[in-house]
Amino acid sequence: MSKLKFAYTEETVVTREEFPLQKAKEVLKDEVIAVIGYGVQGPAQALNLKDNGFHVIVGQRKNSPSWDKAVEDGWEPNKNLFSIEEACQKGTFICYLLSDAAQMQMWPTVREFLTPGKTLCFSHGFSVTYSDKTGVVPPPHVDVVLVAPKGSGRSVRKLFEQGKGINSSYAIEQDYTKKAEEKTLAFGIGVGSGYLFQTNFKHEVYSDLFGERGVLMGALAGIISAQYEVLRENGHSPSEAFNETVEELTQSLVPLISENGMDWMFKNCSTTAQRGALDWMPKFKKATLPVFHSLYKSVSTGEEARIVISSNSREDYREKLEAELQKLHNEEIWQV
Repeated sequence: MSKLKFAYTEETVVTREEFPLQKAKEVLKDEVIAVIGYGVQGPAQALNLKDNGFHVIVGQRKNSPSWDKAVEDGWEPNKNLFSIEEACQKGTFICYLLSDAAQMQMWPTVREFLTPGKTLCFSHGFSVTYSDKTGVVPPPHVDVVLVAPKGSGRSVRKLFEQGKGINSSYAIEQDYTKKAEEKTLAFGIGVGSGYLFQTNFKHEVYSDLFGERGVLMGALAGIISAQYEVLRENGHSPSEAFNETVEELTQSLVPLISENGMDWMFKNCSTTAQRGALDWMPKFKKATLPVFHSLYKSVSTGEEARIVISSNSREDYREKLEAELQKLHNEEIWQV
């Protein structure tokens, strides 16, 4: 493990060099890893573990699209693909990857199979952090841990297939066996993490909800929409507005930021672009900072969790969600 020191804090980071795959396989050699859920993260984590040589099985509702997807991906019923109940019974390291809403619904069933010494692993701190709303309270006789890849399931699998790795956070909520951290790191390496950084369940879900609603999705979509709209209102063509708003961002500038940081991106742009960006950056920060403070408060007080649980529990949720996504799809910018 490495201790990275910054101005006001230090953090624990574990790399593949410090915790190689062979060590991970040795740590989990006697474990049956049961990946419960084959939706967003399930396919990537299960397939990566399988390809890395771990003993992994999948638990999914039978006669469902996700069950069919698992079969298409090579999982064999009654061999390494089972119902959720069977997988939980067979598994000793249970990775709970159902959606947050489904975790609430299936919790009474899953809890029944959490016998002493098993490991219960999450990739999102939602259910445990907001247990007063979800009802997910793990028993005291199991390890409760978290490995959260910082990206979509598609990215987790794609980077793995490219021989790269996605960064993940990890946390230990409950260490019944006194071996929870070693098992957690082994699992993190097994799913293809490039490196793992330490956190806790509360910080993981707070940062996750905050980030998704902020820069990663909500703020990004909102700012893109606003810039495109202003360009169109001022007579610019759809193609011009799109390329100046989206194409250059995703294909040119973000890769430069990923490569070496924001300053590196600035250095590789024209002096005209540099001057304008440096002048306008503090104005955008000043304008959006109050919104981000409001957003973080909504996350930390549990209001965002309440909204998610309430909306996901409605019978017409899927229908309304599809209508919202279709509206986004039909916007001129994304048609362009």
